[in-house]
Amino acid sequence: MPINKGAAPVNINNRKIINGGDADVMQLYPMKHLFAWDAYMAGNSNHWLPTEISMQRDIEQWKSPTALTADERKAFETVLGFFTTADSIAANNVVLALYKHVTSPECRMYLLRQGYEEAIHTHAYQYIVESLGMDESKIFNMYREVESIYNKDNMVLSLNEGIFADDFKTGTLESDQLFLENLCVFSLIMEGIFFYSSFAVMFGFQRQNKLTGSAEQIQYIMRDESQHLNFGVNMINTIKEEQPEVWSPEFQQRIIDLVKRAVVLEYTFATEVFPKGIFGMNAAGFKQYIEHIADRRLATVGLPAQYNVENPFPWMSEAVDLNKEKNFFETRVTEYKTGGQLSW
Repeated sequence: MPINKGAAPVNINNRKIINGGDADVMQLYPMKHLFAWDAYMAGNSNHWLPTEISMQRDIEQWKSPTALTADERKAFETVLGFFTTADSIAANNVVLALYKHVTSPECRMYLLRQGYEEAIHTHAYQYIVESLGMDESKIFNMYREVESIYNKDNMVLSLNEGIFADDFKTGTLESDQLFLENLCVFSLIMEGIFFYSSFAVMFGFQRQNKLTGSAEQIQYIMRDESQHLNFGVNMINTIKEEQPEVWSPEFQQRIIDLVKRAVVLEYTFATEVFPKGIFGMNAAGFKQYIEHIADRRLATVGLPAQYNVENPFPWMSEAVDLNKEKNFFETRVTEYKTGGQLSW
């Protein structure tokens, strides 16, 4: 492309999440989508690595014949089995689908950060599995062998096919709605619903003072996923403002129906994997918790509640908030700051 010395500066009013012009060069300023830049900076401040966290106590408990029950061991393995696949699916979506079509430079900046965080999460699961001497092939292959995990993964993957196609492009009502559907599925469902039974189980271990190193890593992962969810919701709501025609009543109903389908898959996973309940959480509690979470996700994008139930696990809300306090076991300060941002 020849140099155009007289090219006009970027008009911020033309910036859009998708269909916002040339995205071949990331011209970050002037900046329009400030929520994305804020998320990028928050992600940098919250940087962590799994190898910073001691697994010694977890190793002792895992090797002990009495420290964990058979049901607890099965629950822990199954949760890891879901997590290992889920984060790789999320990473693929960020790198191979979303980034390609997003035209907002600041949103692209955060997507790069998000993709890296998904890699850290996969590293964390590998670190846990390796530290405890677990059967790696069993854990990482579980999505092929546990039907409820497969069904959750398959729902997401089956809805990916259009946006992952080589010839997919935004710019028409149909393709823009397909892009937005993908964003809703990954933000509201994958990161907003499908992780949450497993998070509840891991924090159940934490509350029992069991496998605390693993639980601490999952707590950091949950903080990251909450940020991913918030960023996705901001992108959804911004696309609604920039292209209101895509948010038709028919499209809204489709998102509601997908969320309701996901709720059934998630509490089926919980009740099949933990049939006797665990740490005082039973099948009815898991069902109500997932329905409560689903209503919250729908509300963030302006859609009506479908279940209207209270949160049966109120302590889960506390588990998400890591700022300005030490984690439950005081192994390190959880408001992690990189060296350049520390105050001395």
